[in-house]
Parts: sequence; structure tokens; C-alpha cells
Amino acid sequence: MKTLFKNFFSEPITVHFSSPPAFIKKPPCPEKFTWRNNEFIITACLAEWTNFSRRGRMENNMQPEHAQTASQRGSWGVGRYYFDVRTANNRCFRVYYDRAPGDVANRAGAWILMAELIPPEERDD
Repeated sequence: MKTLFKNFFSEPITVHFSSPPAFIKKPPCPEKFTWRNNEFIITACLAEWTNFSRRGRMENNMQPEHAQTASQRGSWGVGRYYFDVRTANNRCFRVYYDRAPGDVANRAGAWILMAELIPPEERDD
């Protein structure tokens, strides 16, 4: 199955949960998000996955035997949690949580709206 993007954004969003996640660095799919001053209620999580590969300067700062374990479960500040979601207005988006801290003041990481997706029922694949 190919993922087809309708529009690519890569912009920060604010996510909302009815109760905060037990572990901020291991979040579940959010219940809604705010983007460009618009609120989107998530009605379905279509897919979710993680990517704990190390990128950039973090790629070479770990011993190989530890890097294998870290690539499976992550290490501090490394990794992304991806969610393909459908919203109440029937739009589909890919959002992700990037565990990398922005700076000392923002150690929690960031939520990003990656792209708007073509809904699965409208794809040619």
C-alpha cells in the first residue's frame, strides 16, 4: 500500500488529550489538535508506528552494541511516534511526535503536522 500525500506541511501543532499521557515521551494518538488556529477532532487512528533511528549528530555517538537496542526501543531524545488520523471533517493527516528536545527550555519534544493524506477510500492502489 502506497501512502499518498495530498499536501505536505511539516508545521508545529498543539495536541490535546482528555487526560495527560502516562509517559510524555511515549504518547498515544492525540484526541484532537490545533493547527493554524483551527481545531481538528480526531475520530480514528488509521495507523501508528515508531522510528527510533538516530539521525544527524546523534547517529554516531553510541557504541554499536547499544545502538542496536536503542533502534528498537529508543533512547533519550531520539525517535518519533507517527500517527495517520482521520478527523471529524473527514480529512486525513499524518502527525508525529519528535522526542528530540528543542533546547534546554523545551525538553519535551514537539508535535508536527507532517502532511494531509489522500483518504484511503480515494486512493488508486
